[in-house]
Amino acid sequence: ELKQEIIRTLSADNPHLPRDIVRFNFKERAYKLVDDMDQTAVHFTLNGYLIHKDSDEGRRQSIRSSTEAGSFIEKAPVEAAAEPTEEAETKDEEPTEEAEGEGGGEGGGEGEHEAETAEAAAEEEPPPQKEPERKLANQFNFIERGSTTYHYPLREKGLQTDPAPFETFSENVNQWFIYDSYMEELERIEKAKEKEKAKPVVKKEEQKTGRKLSVVETPHVDSLSMVAKAAKIAERMVNLNTYDDIAQDFKYFEDASDEFRGQKGTLLPLWKFQYEKTKKLAVTALSWNPKYKDLFAVGYGSYDFMKQGHGMLLLYTLKNPSFPEYSFSSDSGVMCLDFHSDHPHLLAAGFYDGNVAIYNLKRANPQPSYKSSAKSGKHTEPVWQVKWQKDDMDSNRNFFSVSSDGRIVSWTLVKNELVHMDVIKLSEDETTMQGPEGLQLQTLGCGISFDFHKKIDYLFLVGTEEGKIYKCSKSYSSQFLDVFEAHHMAVDTVSWNPFHVKVFISCSSDWTVKIWDHTIKAPLFVYDLATAVGDVAWSPYSSTVFAAVTIDGQAHVFDLNINKLEPLCSQLVVTRKKNKTTHVQFNPADPVIIVGDERGLITCLKLSPNLRKKPKEKKGQEVKKGPEEEIAKMEKLLSLVRQPGKKE
Repeated sequence: ELKQEIIRTLSADNPHLPRDIVRFNFKERAYKLVDDMDQTAVHFTLNGYLIHKDSDEGRRQSIRSSTEAGSFIEKAPVEAAAEPTEEAETKDEEPTEEAEGEGGGEGGGEGEHEAETAEAAAEEEPPPQKEPERKLANQFNFIERGSTTYHYPLREKGLQTDPAPFETFSENVNQWFIYDSYMEELERIEKAKEKEKAKPVVKKEEQKTGRKLSVVETPHVDSLSMVAKAAKIAERMVNLNTYDDIAQDFKYFEDASDEFRGQKGTLLPLWKFQYEKTKKLAVTALSWNPKYKDLFAVGYGSYDFMKQGHGMLLLYTLKNPSFPEYSFSSDSGVMCLDFHSDHPHLLAAGFYDGNVAIYNLKRANPQPSYKSSAKSGKHTEPVWQVKWQKDDMDSNRNFFSVSSDGRIVSWTLVKNELVHMDVIKLSEDETTMQGPEGLQLQTLGCGISFDFHKKIDYLFLVGTEEGKIYKCSKSYSSQFLDVFEAHHMAVDTVSWNPFHVKVFISCSSDWTVKIWDHTIKAPLFVYDLATAVGDVAWSPYSSTVFAAVTIDGQAHVFDLNINKLEPLCSQLVVTRKKNKTTHVQFNPADPVIIVGDERGLITCLKLSPNLRKKPKEKKGQEVKKGPEEEIAKMEKLLSLVRQPGKKE
């Protein structure tokens, strides 16, 4: 087949021309096929304004333009020559009068002599020279009306008593164009100076009083921004009065009934956050701001492949539950979010269409400051998680993303663009796919979640759709440090413990939550919650407390230091039928959690005292505080569970 020659003939025939057209031939009185069809296809037609030079209209225009130019040139010299002729006539008349007086006394002989000399002078005068024929300016064969230039009138300041105005006409016009451009530039510079003067000037008081006071002087303050700020404060005051009982519970209420429940605890519902435009979207991501503890971001989209559409990114504050502080819309669903720990105004987001973006909250711009594209190496599958990392050697901010296409990509902010680099590609060693001609194709793993170690910078975990967890390093792009056969279904979340360097947790749709030591292949704790688990999160205040949400609308809170077998609290959060809880997050400072569901509702819940107990201090033991105490608690649990045969 490769050696077979295929001949293709190119012709100039019109392929869209109708075939087999029959017309009546009156000569032969019969219908005949028309053979010679016109093959010309007209694509563009334009009626021009050209007139032939030798036509009547062309000759008339040539004569008209030559006469106008000739009259304009001859007008000035004729006027200039008019004045000296009058002076010459007056001078000639004066001596003739004197001569007549003298001639009258002397006789008429001299008069005859003068007449003869005048006739001789008239004969010697040369004939008047003929004006040379002026050549036409247009030497082409055609004259186009649109090619004639428009004559700009001279300004009053530019008028001069020049005997040849035609020669200085173009120079004068060019001078005024240059003058106008200089004047526009001067006006622009003056306006820029006025804007610089209008900027607020901050004056700092002397530091003798012990505190810094600043007085802001704004000569021209935008009234709209002042009204917006005042309206925002008034809105928060109204909400504070409306939800005063909830605010009091958030700040002061402690459930006294915990004393009679033993080890069990409860979750107290506080605020509910919902936006009108997100009622048909699911909560796909939650992230608290590291600096402003009351501010959190919510991503909206859909996990259903058949219901993909637009997405939204909202930022709420606990001070105003009725309306979001910031609102951004996107063409695709938002799947994941992450705030930068050192720059809390930067928010990274991943989308269902494979793009990643960075939003700058300092700028009032509805579009992201940075966004990937097909040219810059975007993912080909949904981006399920993004995580900020420390700045690189060149002090460039960077973050990582994981997607179902099996790629873990590092994105770096270089000037005004995102530069990508593939860190690792997930590959299945055991499974191969049969390709054409017997080729064995290696299949790529589908990354669903990942998390970076809190202390060891290069170490991170990746959860896949096949149920495996890979322990990876940034330094090795083709090898895994270890592989955990973790779950039977997709690993929805994997997260390192914020206190202990060896412990991490994972959850899956196979109904289980598992706690691991990354040096041991088998899990330390396994909890079966009897339904698919949507999300799991460690608490920021204890190394043994974590929360999980399931698709039946319940939230479960565990404390391994109190009960290693069962949750301390299992409470229904979503009341509507056919509604599922999707995500859960602990507040970094206050004892509250937020839970999102598939109807776009975020519920804020307060943990009762039994869910945040601290261990009792024993006499004779050294008191440890802060992270050391949490590490000691987890280490004690690990020592009880570990077996010598499973140590690495």
